[in-house]
Amino acid sequence: MDEDTPRTDGGTERVDGEPSEDVALDPWGSASVGDYADLFAEFGIEAFDDVADDVADPHYLMRRGVIFGHREYDAVAEAMANDEPFAALSGFMPTGDPHIGHKLVFDELIWHQEQGGDVFGLIADLEAHSARGMSWDEIDEHARSYLLSLLALGFDPEEGELYRQSDNRAVQDLGFELGSKANFSEFEAIYGFDGETNVSHMQSVVTQTADILYPQLVDEPKPTVIPVGPDQDPHVRLTRDLATRVRYFKVTEAFASFELDDDERTLVRAAYDALACDGGDAGRGSDDRDDAETDVRCEAAAEWLEDYEPPAVDAEEVDLVDAKATALEKLRAGGKEPLRPRVRFFDRNATDEAFEALIAAVDGEKRVFEGHVDAFELTREEAESLARSVEIDHDGFGFRQPSSIYHRFMTGLTGGKMSSSIPASHISLLDDPEDGYDKVRSATTGGRDTAEEQRELGGEADECPVYELYAYLLAGDDDGLATEVYSECVNGERLCGGCKEQAAELMREFLEDHQEKREEVEELLEEVDIDLDSDRRGTGGEH
Repeated sequence: MDEDTPRTDGGTERVDGEPSEDVALDPWGSASVGDYADLFAEFGIEAFDDVADDVADPHYLMRRGVIFGHREYDAVAEAMANDEPFAALSGFMPTGDPHIGHKLVFDELIWHQEQGGDVFGLIADLEAHSARGMSWDEIDEHARSYLLSLLALGFDPEEGELYRQSDNRAVQDLGFELGSKANFSEFEAIYGFDGETNVSHMQSVVTQTADILYPQLVDEPKPTVIPVGPDQDPHVRLTRDLATRVRYFKVTEAFASFELDDDERTLVRAAYDALACDGGDAGRGSDDRDDAETDVRCEAAAEWLEDYEPPAVDAEEVDLVDAKATALEKLRAGGKEPLRPRVRFFDRNATDEAFEALIAAVDGEKRVFEGHVDAFELTREEAESLARSVEIDHDGFGFRQPSSIYHRFMTGLTGGKMSSSIPASHISLLDDPEDGYDKVRSATTGGRDTAEEQRELGGEADECPVYELYAYLLAGDDDGLATEVYSECVNGERLCGGCKEQAAELMREFLEDHQEKREEVEELLEEVDIDLDSDRRGTGGEH
């Protein structure tokens, strides 16, 4: 990343690993995040900076820190770099007019399409009806408006797919299968559902997990990214779990007949490597193709581990000290059993035919047990690929866990949260350009109380909703403009009046241009294979 590009980090650089306050992510609430670093510690979201260098031509939202976090985006970045298949998907709940906050997701989808991805945009109409009580007529009207803006911004419907949940039978069928692996107590823990939650609302959650995995039903399982705000992370976490639960096989690394968890495995690996090296076996690991029995025995590994001090780890990681006791217990129970690196295939949901096919497909030395197979001549990556191939050949899904990227919420123009229920706090993509101009001119800023103080102390661009407009939208791909506005503000060279006037003019121009393009793509939308006149009947109102 260009270090000269101004960042909108919003606190993500705090690294103590301890959340400053309880964090609750509600997909249907009026969400805000006080400190984005809390999401790293509380929910395991990783900093996007960790993978930023793997993206050859990052979107400006990535460069400016607006996209601040991810889950396993490195898999998508690798596929992108190697010209391999990947996908992106996001959904829109049609409960009102599309606004500049939605444009972040529109832009992220379009950028991934431009990078060669299979991109999917969906209308979450079942969710809107069940969770928000929207009538089908209202949903149809808003859905049309969302799609017009998406097309006007550059989405290519011939290269991507647009659909609505209620019309996609493959999504509904997949949701039914995924629902068999979920339970109410899980929904209660993740979403706070209780006895008053209507069943359709719960059903819409399962449908959303099917939406997230739907791109992997098209052609083949592939790395898939879901661009969302952090309030949608509960859906991503649940889907990642369900994608694993429906798999036929679980693949792990093992060293002996007994099982180890991830932290125990790290410790046993350290013992094995140290003792194998001492015995003249330096360098032999799970990737080597040596059939010879190792001289490393479980009891010797236990003796070595007894005196081993695990290295200090960050507070965000699991402390290996806690795993040492259980690893020692398992190694001592193993006695003289040899330690030999291997990969292990567990039968999780496989049919008898699929399990037999897997056994036959494992080349080289292997040991077959009831419920699992140990392979001594496969790498972990080779084993994962083999398991997925056998699963797909025997009518399984073979899903990969979906990836995700997270963008910061935009601050409301009046300060605080941007809310669709407070018209002055946000700008709709359908606002009259003059109204957009006026809203920006009336916006709260990060300026000082007087012009003299501003010149002396500089403005607080990091706390300014108007600077956010430049960074998120108005500067577009022009990092030079974003840098100029930021630098002049914090150095006291830019006063708020002139800054807002420039931003207001740019906002008016953007809205004029966008609305002209919406009119131009009206005919294109008519050609898209999506029904925007639902014949569904419902009760309407809150359920």
